[in-house]
Amino acid sequence: MNKPAWLIGTLIVALVAAVAVILSVNAPVAPMPAATPDYLRATYDPLHFKPAASTATDAQCLACHREVLEDRVLSSSPSGVRAADTLAAYQKLSTYAGEQETFHRRHLVTPLAKQLMNLHCNTCHDGLDPRDEAQGSSATAPAQSDTGFTLRKQVNPESTCLKCHGQMNFPVMNLEGPWPMVAAEHPDGCFACHDKTRTNRHNVDYLNTAAIETAGKANADVCYGCHGGRAWYRIVYPYTRHPWPGMPRKTPEWAKGRPTE
Repeated sequence: MNKPAWLIGTLIVALVAAVAVILSVNAPVAPMPAATPDYLRATYDPLHFKPAASTATDAQCLACHREVLEDRVLSSSPSGVRAADTLAAYQKLSTYAGEQETFHRRHLVTPLAKQLMNLHCNTCHDGLDPRDEAQGSSATAPAQSDTGFTLRKQVNPESTCLKCHGQMNFPVMNLEGPWPMVAAEHPDGCFACHDKTRTNRHNVDYLNTAAIETAGKANADVCYGCHGGRAWYRIVYPYTRHPWPGMPRKTPEWAKGRPTE
């Protein structure tokens, strides 16, 4: 190949390359594809940790965990036992209306939950540590600290579930036995006594205080439903002992050590 032809070919190649560069620079840039969320990134989402967990809305939680409200109880077990024929004692209370429901639906969306409760996802789920299912444990906590969480549980049952699902402390109430055994002897229900004692009740942000008081006066099952009727624990919750009018100054043995605020 002679020199002029080689030079012309080289110039043409260079010109084509230059034009390609110019066109590529001026061409619109296609957006990068959105990263597909994966389990690891979702696990370590800030909403799962304090302080974000404490202010998370139900909508934020249910954006990923909506199955907790969409799941339904099976009408019958794989062996053929019908759910409607296997009612537990607490399901026979007048406050347990309708078909059997799932745990989360009973606390968030059923008629009784909406009437008496003001529960939200972070009422119980207030942050965790994915390694131990307990916030502030192991290497993430200062030495000798009390994390306030129960190891390997997503909630602390002592400060959440037990408040409403402990045993009814009938000996302290001077009752002859559990409420189902003595209810007929107390037609006025719980308020026959509790209108004058423990007058500071249910004043917490996760309950509808006025609605509970009204419903409890009309039907003692409303009171018993939580305070013993749906007992999941063999112990009683040490409720705060606020003073009431005419309360004896001497603290009885069973009340010693109980919180006062």
